Amino acid sequence: MDRLAAMETFVRVIETGSFSGAARQLRVGQPAVSKSVAQLEEFLGVKLLTRSTHGLTPTEAGLGYLERARRALEEAAEAEIAARGAGAGLKGRLRICAAVTFARIHLIPMLPKFLAQHPELELEVVLDDRQIDLVQEGIDVALRMGKMLDSTLTARRVARCKRLVLGTPAYFDRVGTPATPSELSRHQAVVYLREGSVWSFQRESTELAVTVRSRLRVTAAEGVRAAVLADAGLAIASEWMFTPELQAGAVRAVLPEWSLPALDLWAVLPTGRAATAKARAFVNFFERSFNA
Repeated sequence: MDRLAAMETFVRVIETGSFSGAARQLRVGQPAVSKSVAQLEEFLGVKLLTRSTHGLTPTEAGLGYLERARRALEEAAEAEIAARGAGAGLKGRLRICAAVTFARIHLIPMLPKFLAQHPELELEVVLDDRQIDLVQEGIDVALRMGKMLDSTLTARRVARCKRLVLGTPAYFDRVGTPATPSELSRHQAVVYLREGSVWSFQRESTELAVTVRSRLRVTAAEGVRAAVLADAGLAIASEWMFTPELQAGAVRAVLPEWSLPALDLWAVLPTGRAATAKARAFVNFFERSFNA
């Protein structure tokens, strides 16, 4: 029995809540996962898991072993990095999650440089606008925008940008350009459902909330982009979401004297798991490259 591999299998079973979930992450068959855990229990002489119709639950011994196994796996990974030397590249698989539009415009184009620095590293990029369960999906690091509502997550803010009211020149030529937030009531808005129809503005000490009219509501940022670029209306969006179009003049921001709450970008690590050397290296690389 490979004790380190068995430890990793056990940890994955607990984190995913099932043998099948661990098998998917480890890319092996479910029988191999069951056999590995059984061999580990036989080697240790204790039951680590309680199996029932409700799923898998770690025993008291299993909970104690879980934390030590996690530390052992992290220390083994760090030892490998140290043994290869500080100048050596990383290897293995790194699974990253990010929102679709942000990844397409900003993340994906910088990944070839990161891969070139680490020839033995493999990347899997999960594109999803939802805030998926990082442990269940086997994510090593996620890039998330907005407020961090879950205080149990390990998160580091890596960037911040403005949010703007923007539309195409053709739309403003047809409908007119709003001079104040109150004038937005005369416009058609493309509403990103995560943002909602109430837009809050501030200018010095003045705060103003406006409920916009919208006949078009979209659940994904890509849909908001497509609608705005099709002259369907104006929208609230981050500078990140329309970076190429803002630079090219294909869209333009209005209401420059009024500000919207800024948008934060976070690098998020799964709960209960120490950051791997690969995850830390990626976060450091991304932060440097994105803010350059």
